[in-house]
Amino acid sequence: MSKKEDLLLDRLVDEAMKVRGRAHAPYSRYKVGAAIATRSGRVFAGCNVENASYGATICAERGAIMQMVAAGEKDIVACAVVTQGEGGSPCGICRQTLAEFASDMPIELVGLDGAKVHRKRTRLAKLLPDMFTPATLRNALRKGRRRGG
Repeated sequence: MSKKEDLLLDRLVDEAMKVRGRAHAPYSRYKVGAAIATRSGRVFAGCNVENASYGATICAERGAIMQMVAAGEKDIVACAVVTQGEGGSPCGICRQTLAEFASDMPIELVGLDGAKVHRKRTRLAKLLPDMFTPATLRNALRKGRRRGG
């Protein structure tokens, strides 16, 4: 962990904390904020938006990714996720969506527990080992064409 990485993740945590307050979580009451940084230095934030039709809920991480893609960026280098309690890890769908844009990156997990702030640093490759990536799909399709599949 470098000082540069620490500073970047601190910035992302600040952005995720800000956006978390705007989350729409009337059903679970579990507000989440996320922020991602791209190689160009831009930061994109998202919060969870729940829906009465639970399947239509958008997680904070995917909200941030949608902002990034809409802005024409695609190269994620770091992520922070802020929740309540001891801190929550991205769900499986969010892990897979992050893997669409990065094979690995640091992820700072922050939990707000009253006056306590819990922080844990992990990596995408640790959260999603043997991930299915765009390269996985390209390789499978290439092999299938060679075999006539």
